[in-house]
Amino acid sequence: MTRAILLLATFTVACGPSQEELDHANGRIAELEGELEAARAQNAELTERLQAVEAHNGELAQRLRALGQEVEGLEGERSSLRSNLEETQRALDELRERERQAQARLATFRNLIERFRSMIESGRLRVRIVRNRMVVELPEGILFDSGRADLKEAGEATLTEVAQVLREIDDRQFQIAGHTDNVPIRSRRFRSNWELSAQRAVNVARWLIEQGVPANRISAAGYADTQPVASNDTPEGRAQNRRIEIVLVPNLDELPDLSSLANES
Repeated sequence: MTRAILLLATFTVACGPSQEELDHANGRIAELEGELEAARAQNAELTERLQAVEAHNGELAQRLRALGQEVEGLEGERSSLRSNLEETQRALDELRERERQAQARLATFRNLIERFRSMIESGRLRVRIVRNRMVVELPEGILFDSGRADLKEAGEATLTEVAQVLREIDDRQFQIAGHTDNVPIRSRRFRSNWELSAQRAVNVARWLIEQGVPANRISAAGYADTQPVASNDTPEGRAQNRRIEIVLVPNLDELPDLSSLANES
């Protein structure tokens, strides 16, 4: 029995690992377990960092999209501002051109008033601004006898002086307008004040043309008593209403541009 136990012990020692080998194996296991634990910790850290990077990337992507939208908005705003600037510049250019034209008209009007000054001071005519148009007004008494349309000698002399001034105005149309008071006229030659005022305007126009004012710049119209400048209730008022007006007609480029209204009709 003792011999059998001894043989078993000898066999066990001969066939099994030694204690040193067991210790070495256990140490290696512990070492591997430690490495595994470190790897797990490192993996957890890397996973956390990856999640943070992904979150940051998502934030950056949102910011980039927002930035892109802002850039698109800024481009649209810049385009709108450029368009507004161009429109403002055009409006400014138009205003400057209108100012230039207004200054030119003002210079013409001042020159006319100065040229007519002696006739104004002598009472043979007066100059008025009516609806932004310059009007040279001559009273009936200077030009015609009552109820007649033939020019008097004094009227011809006055119109000759007027023609000398009008001839020097370039690119300007003149309308000769005849006006009467409201006292009806009935004669063999004139059925009403319409015929009288129109014939007086025509005779003045003819005289101006004979004095060298181009015919293509002259027109004539009769207004009878439809445009009084004073009351017809007094002799003084009626005398003011009996008159000839020489109207400086605005040029086409002085009138507002109405072409846009064509699309509204």
